[in-house]
Amino acid sequence: MRMAIVVAASLLMTGCAALVVGGAAVGGYQMGKDERSASQIAKDGTITATIKSKLIADKVVNALDVNVDTYDSHVTLIGTVGSFVERDQAGRIAGGVDGVAAVDNQLKVVSSK
Repeated sequence: MRMAIVVAASLLMTGCAALVVGGAAVGGYQMGKDERSASQIAKDGTITATIKSKLIADKVVNALDVNVDTYDSHVTLIGTVGSFVERDQAGRIAGGVDGVAAVDNQLKVVSSK
């Protein structure tokens, strides 16, 4: 019985190691393909996460329908919203986050939302 547990644990740990190494390889590949510095990539990620969390907390904006992309501190909002009020609110929230240089609000208003 003890041997079966050791073998099962070894197999599981081997898979985890591959997952960790594979994840690091993908991250390294992305870093090599991106022209931004590592610190800028981290800053952009922080900006995106901050905006997304503020959109989720907002009572006007349906955050599930809004995609937030940040590149060199420039934020692009893509998706659909139910009103111009919701669209404008999402843009204001994004523009109010520290570190945001500009917001390209490409949200489309769809009346059936």
